[in-house]
Amino acid sequence: MNSVDLMSSKAVMASGRIAVRIADLTLVLVSDDPDLTLGVTGAMEACMTHSDQADMHVLVTWGDGKEFQVDHARTPLFDSGAVWHLSDEGGRYRFRFTSPRFGRFPYKVAAFNKDFTRGTIALDRMAFPAGRPINPLEYPLDELMLLNMLARGRGVEVHACGVADADENGSLFLGQSGAGKTTTARIWDQVPGITILSDDRIILRNVGGTIWMYGTPWHGEGRLSHPGQAPLRQIYFLRHGPANELVLQPSRDAMTRMFACSSPLFHSADALDFTLSLLNEITARIPAYELRFFPDRRVLDLLPHSRAC
Repeated sequence: MNSVDLMSSKAVMASGRIAVRIADLTLVLVSDDPDLTLGVTGAMEACMTHSDQADMHVLVTWGDGKEFQVDHARTPLFDSGAVWHLSDEGGRYRFRFTSPRFGRFPYKVAAFNKDFTRGTIALDRMAFPAGRPINPLEYPLDELMLLNMLARGRGVEVHACGVADADENGSLFLGQSGAGKTTTARIWDQVPGITILSDDRIILRNVGGTIWMYGTPWHGEGRLSHPGQAPLRQIYFLRHGPANELVLQPSRDAMTRMFACSSPLFHSADALDFTLSLLNEITARIPAYELRFFPDRRVLDLLPHSRAC
């Protein structure tokens, strides 16, 4: 059996305990074996924290075999059609990750309680290189964990570029693949005092009555991300056009368009209801526009924060 090297050539931050903080939510992962060293690389390094308070606590262990067997009493919930699928097994959510390199049996199984506050990640020892740090948050598990935490009353993730200006005000530029999120991020990145929170994934939360937008480590082609946050002030739906124009959107239309750019959990009625409720609140409170733009710096003349910088 071939092994999977999950570590890149970049510097690895590794130990028997790692903690990452994304959108003011802290995930603490602890190894139960001195031979199992945990690590993160890339954009996730900027999310590392020393906090002892965990919103989710996860034990990472070498599997003993039974974790990788199929539970015939399971209730299938979602199949990605690729490397993972999700099932409900005795009141626990279980993700199984497979690869053609290892046949039909999973090389990693992650199980969580209903609230996604505690979990375990079991690894097949034969699938990982001996004596090297292992990234238990290898994508897409990291994002799946956050999506499920958020959908249980904490927030929502959207496909968007997030921009924070020098006064820490946030602008959200939403769109599906090809809409211009990375192009928008690159244009804004040339403006002094601007922070690009992500050019592809942004998390929105209502905290203390304020709608906050948070950067994530899940960037797009521009590889632009930052673990910061800003209060959300404007929403823009991206659309390519021959000229630059802003068109105000009714809140109902804005909510529908924002939902189309979100990542809802369709297998959970409660999670779906929460997501819809939060998006409805956001679009009722925050002005939303369709931004028809030609992809160059002239689009900044339409937008208030660029003129203030």
